[in-house]
Parts: sequence; C-alpha cells; structure tokens
Amino acid sequence: MDGERGVCVGLDVGTGSARALAVAADGTVVGRGAHPLRSRRDGDRHEQDPEGWWDAAAAACRAALAGIAPERIGAVATCATSGTILLVDRDGRACSAALMYDDARAAEQARRLDLPASWGLPKLHWLLEAARPASGLRLAHQPDVITRRLAGRAVPADASHALKSGYDAGAGAWPADLRHELGDLLPPVVAPGTALGEVCRAAAAQTGLAAGTRIVAGMTDGCAAQIAAGALRAGDWNSVLGTTLVLKGCSRDRIEDRVHGIYSHRAPDGGWLPGGASSSGAGVLTATFPGRDLDALGEQAAAHEHTRVLAYPLVSRGERFPFAAPDAEAFTIGSPSGDGERAAALMQGLALVERLCFDELVGLGAHTGGELSLTGGATRNRRWCQLRADALGRAARLPEQTESAFGMAILATAATAGEPVAAAARRMSSTQCVFEPRDGMRAHLDEQYERLVDEFVRRGWLPARGGRPSVR
Repeated sequence: MDGERGVCVGLDVGTGSARALAVAADGTVVGRGAHPLRSRRDGDRHEQDPEGWWDAAAAACRAALAGIAPERIGAVATCATSGTILLVDRDGRACSAALMYDDARAAEQARRLDLPASWGLPKLHWLLEAARPASGLRLAHQPDVITRRLAGRAVPADASHALKSGYDAGAGAWPADLRHELGDLLPPVVAPGTALGEVCRAAAAQTGLAAGTRIVAGMTDGCAAQIAAGALRAGDWNSVLGTTLVLKGCSRDRIEDRVHGIYSHRAPDGGWLPGGASSSGAGVLTATFPGRDLDALGEQAAAHEHTRVLAYPLVSRGERFPFAAPDAEAFTIGSPSGDGERAAALMQGLALVERLCFDELVGLGAHTGGELSLTGGATRNRRWCQLRADALGRAARLPEQTESAFGMAILATAATAGEPVAAAARRMSSTQCVFEPRDGMRAHLDEQYERLVDEFVRRGWLPARGGRPSVR
C-alpha cells in the first residue's frame, strides 16, 4: 500500500457497540471511535434495530477518522456477530426483526435441522414460519447491512458470516438442497478479502470515508479477533472474551462436531479456522452488577482468588460450546460473602469453562499446542487474564491491539496490498505482555474445575468424562 493511502479502517458491529479503528500499514492505530447499540431482550428473544447498526457504525467511523484526510484511506472491512440475521427487500430495507446470535426462539427449527439454535439457518426457518413474508426478500447477515449502505447497492455476503446460514465453506457454494429449498432468499457469497465495491457518496458523507474507498468483504468477529492476534499458524489459538466467549484456532484440517458446537471457517490464506462460541461470557458481570465500575469490582474480586463458591456464568439461557444444552441455565453453588467474592466466582467460573472448551477440542483431535493469545473486551482486566492463564496452565499472550476491528483493518490492508493475511498480521500485530501460570493457583483451580465438570455431568448437560484428555 502506498504512503498516500496507507491507512485502512476496520469496523466491528457487535452486541453492545459499533467500533471503528483507522490503522496504518505498520499496525499503528491512528484513530478510533465507538458508538453504543441497544438490544431488546425478553426471555428467549434478543433483537436489535438494523438501522441502529448503520447509525452506530457511521458514527464510530466518523470519530475514528476525525483529523485524517479521507484520501489517505485505502479500504474498509466489516466484521459482526456470527449467526445474526434478518430479511431485507430488494432495496436492502429490513423486512423482519434482526435476530441476534443468541436469540433462542428457533429451538424447534434447530432440532429439525440438527443445528445449534444460535446458527443463522434455524433462525431463517423460524422467520419464514412465523412471519410468512412476501416474496422478493433475501437473507441478510449483520455486516451485509453495513456493506450495502457503504456501497449504496446490493453486494455479496462474505463466506465467513454465511457459514452459520448453511453455506458450504469447503465447496465454496450454497448446498444444492438449500438452493432448491430457499432459492432467491440466499444471497451471492464471496471469500473474505474480496473487493465488494466502493464507498458511495451518500455513505461517504455519513462516515467520513472518501467516495471511492474500496470495500473489502470481512469475517465474523471471532475470526477478526484471531487475525488481530496474529494467531494464524497451525496449532495457534485465540480466546476472545467479550459479552460471550469465542475460541478460534488454526488448523491444516477441518474440524467439525455439531454435538460439541465446533465448526470451521475457511482461513483467508487456506487451511481452516476451527472453533466454537460459548453462551458464557463477561456479559454476565455487567448483567449482575449494572452500572458498576468493573475495574473497581475486579480489584475487590482479587481478594477472593481462592473462593470456593462455584459459578457457571451463562449470559443467556442455553449453552452452545463446550457442550450443546438448550436448557442450560446459570447457577451459583455456595454463598458469596459480598460483591467482591461474587465477582471472583463469576470470573473464576468463566476461566474454568474456557479450560473445558480446550479439553473438548483436544478430545476431538485438535492441535492446541501453539501460541495462545487473549483478545476481547475482558482483556482490560489484567487480573482476569492472569487467572485464565492459571486455569489453563499455560502461557497466554496479550497482543497490543485486541479488538476485532483491528483484525478487519489487517484484512483490508492485506487485500489492498495483495499479500497473505498471515504476513500482514505478523507485521502489524505486536505483543503487549505474556501471562505465565502461577504454581500457587494450580491445586485450587484443578479442584474447582473437577467440581464444575461434575456438576455439568450431574445436570445432564455433559456426558460422563471417562478418559477425557485435558490441556493441563
């Protein structure tokens, strides 16, 4: 990429906010912006306003580009939550609610399709059965709303976000039976990194991007965070802890296991990115302690590292990974002495769920012995990062930049420069620090892990372990 257009923008449209990063070709962040998003939750329902996605993304982009000449921007790429879908008309207008990744109303359709309810395809069937929409509509994923508005016309979906809608990443096409069943509802799909078009004048006025800026097809937020971490060598894994927990690895072989909620995206440079998304995550802290300063809460939790209170920090009903249990519910065993111990139990519980995720991956033959990196909003809490390294019994690297938007900036940079994404990631991703596991925590966390797994087995959510291997 030439020096005059040496900046790329990554957009991340998440659950709680839209974020934008303007990143130079050497990995230096030269601008950032964020804008909040609101959800409607009611029991199994979790919806958002698609128009709000665009408004938030445009506002975040304007903030990131403040003071940067628009002509310096080479390209923009977008990531979003995996499994979030809606129906749109020929003009791209929303014709249904936007069902978020953890909307659980498609449980019956998921059973019929033998897929997790979090996937987009069961949600699409639910929409078709519940609303019986008119003809001429099309399936859209969360980033499709953004890329269409950027281009000012219809553009293809990317293969990464389309995966949970039934797209066959191996064949690079929609399966024949799905095409026969759904026909024109299915959008055209291209590989991540493909040029989708150029930013139109209307979008330029709203975002601060120059008209004519290249639009690059992105990947899901989990894959984007993996790119940001530079975890693109076989055996490398990236653990993204935000509202929910997502593990993404790099493998030469495709790893799939629907029972365990494990699936593989196609890697941008070839090979596979296996992983799974849990319904557990840091979102349970904001839900448990609304309006509280989470940093201060983390300091209180540090005094209770050896708590015996056992917590399963499920964000919403139903688990996807490390086991599939649509009836799973959060629980706490024991009585916390106060908010500090309650927070400590939730943080510890999440670290133990993370360990179980890796144990399940090892049991399926995944190579997990490469470098482990931690990304996501929870990495701001260094004590929690340390606890996760303790629970896993392995070193954990914290990249300098941990945001999914950074991964999209890397992808856009690689696409513009015509280089492998892994090469761009190695150049642009740097290490902030490394957390080594503490011997003094091992016995306590091993015991708590056994208790948690036994409780999952007792509740029928996890089969008896037998000889299940462990990352420890």
